[in-house]
Amino acid sequence: MRGLRVYLLLAGAAFRAEFQYRGNLFINIIGGLFYQGVGLAFIWAVLDRFGQVGGWGLPEIAFLYGLRLTAHGLWLLPGHQLVHVDEVVIEGEYDRYLVRPVSPLVQLLTRRVRLSSLGDLAGGVVLLSVASASAPVDWTPGAVGFLLLAVLGGALVEGALQLAASALVFRMKRVSPIKFAIDMIFSDFGNYPLKIFGSAAGFGLTFVFPLAFVAYLPATVLLDREDELAVPAWLGWGAPAVGVLLMYAAYRFWERQTRHYESSGH
Repeated sequence: MRGLRVYLLLAGAAFRAEFQYRGNLFINIIGGLFYQGVGLAFIWAVLDRFGQVGGWGLPEIAFLYGLRLTAHGLWLLPGHQLVHVDEVVIEGEYDRYLVRPVSPLVQLLTRRVRLSSLGDLAGGVVLLSVASASAPVDWTPGAVGFLLLAVLGGALVEGALQLAASALVFRMKRVSPIKFAIDMIFSDFGNYPLKIFGSAAGFGLTFVFPLAFVAYLPATVLLDREDELAVPAWLGWGAPAVGVLLMYAAYRFWERQTRHYESSGH
């Protein structure tokens, strides 16, 4: 609990510092919304031309897109500073973290706040809310609860992969290409039903790179499309728990890799 309290205090200070510049906040949020809007416009153009993608119509694709984008924004808001882990280690900033009575990882995550991630999160929430009204989902209290858990679980899945990749910096020094590749896979494949990529790719994006657990599997549960899955239906229901397990594993991996840290002054 003490670690969580320290994180919230430091994160709050970082937010307050960034919110001093209201114009910058507005521009960053609009920029995030515009970037994600371009992706959605492309999908709309495809569906307008072909009607369906893998048997999924526009309301269902929009629901899937909104689910993935909301999860993405939810992890990116607290976790964006992982993008800068290369420079933090190479330039010796990590040395200062080691002599302070606060977790180095917490200090890394709260060094700054990327306000454009608010645009990703806001865009995801708005799209998910609109799509939820038109998508064929039976919105029982249980379905609403599962949706909330799915969003949190999806954020943990993406965050876990980025944290694990970031941990390699203590051995490799530069891991930006790996993290960029992870982000591209989520962006390129996460907004579509995985069945359109074939069975081999679907297997890889479920059990090798767990993209399916972010949005596709939970969406098939909520849209009652479990019959199209090539995996057991219970995996869809268990998707949020997979996020928790992966984040725990990634954190343990980070802790082990920090033992290999060598100061830039060595």
